[in-house]
Amino acid sequence: MSTNQTVAVFGAYGHTGRFVVAELRDRGFVPLLLGRDAGKLQTLAAPHLGLDYRVASADDPASLDLALTDAAAVVNCAGPFASTAAPVIEAALRAGVPYVDVAAEIEANLDTFTHFSERAEAAGVAVVPAMAFFGGLGDLLVTTAMGDWVAADEAHIAYGLSSWHPTAGTRASGTVSRERRDGKRVRYTGGQLDYYLGEGDLPTVDWDFPVLGRQPVLAEFTMADIITVPSHLSIPEVRTYMATAAAKDVAAPDTPTPVAVEETGRSAQTFVVDVIVRSGETQRRITASGQDIYAISAPLAVEAVQRLLSGQTKTSGVASAGKIFDAPDFLRALSAHLSLSKA
Repeated sequence: MSTNQTVAVFGAYGHTGRFVVAELRDRGFVPLLLGRDAGKLQTLAAPHLGLDYRVASADDPASLDLALTDAAAVVNCAGPFASTAAPVIEAALRAGVPYVDVAAEIEANLDTFTHFSERAEAAGVAVVPAMAFFGGLGDLLVTTAMGDWVAADEAHIAYGLSSWHPTAGTRASGTVSRERRDGKRVRYTGGQLDYYLGEGDLPTVDWDFPVLGRQPVLAEFTMADIITVPSHLSIPEVRTYMATAAAKDVAAPDTPTPVAVEETGRSAQTFVVDVIVRSGETQRRITASGQDIYAISAPLAVEAVQRLLSGQTKTSGVASAGKIFDAPDFLRALSAHLSLSKA
């Protein structure tokens, strides 16, 4: 169990990074602000007596090593994660400290599992990718819904977002993912990732959300859950869905960035994440609802850090939220931020 309360936040002055810094402070941790821009770091640190910052870049390993000196853990909030995840993980392994990120990029998360599983396990260092709204929350919900099941036939994760005003980081990460896919779409079917050439628009279906009622959603709107869930659960079909209105928002080039409606920085956006797992003729369901998909990533990531540093883990190495943590207990710990219901 670590008594060191200093947690490095790479990309601290970004939209999600600011939420993470605030959440760390609220929980009694000491955020160490990291990023490329000294001016932005200084501006973020200035109002908070005692906060330190260090300039570091993903393409400068020495700067990352210096930045992580004396840190107990690191949270990577700087996308695109295709560029930042590997260098920061490398630095975390050299420093021997846990790594958490908020990556929603499917390919970046796959890279983390593919390239670092053996090394992180050998080093005894926890690496938890996608510890955020996309990837982490869905994995926790699916794991909780599974309960005593060791396998299921299907997992369905439907996102009912009232709107989706993307940050600059979201747009940049989406561009990188599309380039890596070279015009193909991706899904998880038959127990494996399937990259395929799709024609026309994604299919639309109606989804009966427990909170929102029936809403049109895009099927095969694939999110990071197709990496996190199958990484530890025996489910050959993992499908994700997105509310059509939110999908249109994020696709439109002129949709503005999130606008804060509270002093905390949260926007007015609301969300419902509805999960159904099916085994044979039996299905289990769990639903989470809350406000602001970027803001909720902060308590998800910081709860992970707190558990990593206090030894509340079930494994080491590269692991998704549902594998390394007690998923039902983790979700209960977020009761101030999430409303849960089971059916």
